[in-house]
Amino acid sequence: MNTRTLPSPRWIEQPANQGLVLGLLGVLIFALTLPMTRLAVGTVDAPQMSGVFVALGRAVVAATLSALFLAITRAPLPRRADLVPLAITASGVVFGFPLFTSVAMRYVEAVHASVIVGVLPLATAAVAALLHRQRPSAAFWVCAALGSALVVGFAIQSSGGAGLALHPADGLLLAAMLCAAVGYAYGARLSQHMRAEHVICWALVIALPLTLPLAILTRPQVPLQSSAWWGFAYTAVFSMWIGFFAWYRGLAIGGTVRVSQVQLVQPFFGILAAVPLLGERLDATTLGFAVAVIATVFIGKRMPVHTRTSHT
Repeated sequence: MNTRTLPSPRWIEQPANQGLVLGLLGVLIFALTLPMTRLAVGTVDAPQMSGVFVALGRAVVAATLSALFLAITRAPLPRRADLVPLAITASGVVFGFPLFTSVAMRYVEAVHASVIVGVLPLATAAVAALLHRQRPSAAFWVCAALGSALVVGFAIQSSGGAGLALHPADGLLLAAMLCAAVGYAYGARLSQHMRAEHVICWALVIALPLTLPLAILTRPQVPLQSSAWWGFAYTAVFSMWIGFFAWYRGLAIGGTVRVSQVQLVQPFFGILAAVPLLGERLDATTLGFAVAVIATVFIGKRMPVHTRTSHT
């Protein structure tokens, strides 16, 4: 009997496609972050955990898991040259993004916050193009800009014709997008020579001397709903840890500029999750925008992305 292993489909053998698959898996995990954060922090009328505790407490839990993982896998210590990039990565994805989003989510609905996330792929691509010496084609930028314009258009449409509300929380969310873009780009760069899993683990561990005491100081002092603890647990284990295993690996394999565009579908995955979790409404218009955005992702994936070469 022929026991030869059947070959994998050719499309998945290509690094760019492998990166996109892993990137999409990371996006699916991250898409639940805002709805789960909303559960954890509650609303203005029914507050739960503080946004600061959710952000720093989830980092402490993830850092504990990371320390165990690093010990089990016998991870080598980071090189001295990697310490600054790791600190920058931590500033973006351990501190900046979680803090800004967790504070903002008490004041805005998950659907509203999810559409703001639509600017993240363009921000990530811009940072990555500068950091990784990549030169996307004009057509690639057109697709990225079109996808971002679609999600902004969705936000304007969903505001009932009054325009995108400039709530202070929106400023926090936009700041969070910038932090995430920097953290993603530097983390992807480190993943070129470090295991992707080790990148986020070391970023969390080196941040622990700050996150642990601050989390203790801001811990909840009153009983909370069980849903708040479930939301916190998800952000700690999945959003802050497991999701980055797939995400950084995908960015490293497929290229940060290209794979980052998969994030364009994240707002709509987040909206779909908010329906059962938070009781928010899904309509045909939302689905229409989702289809249009997904189309720009697949078109943009076919556009050339070049790497600048240095001449010596």
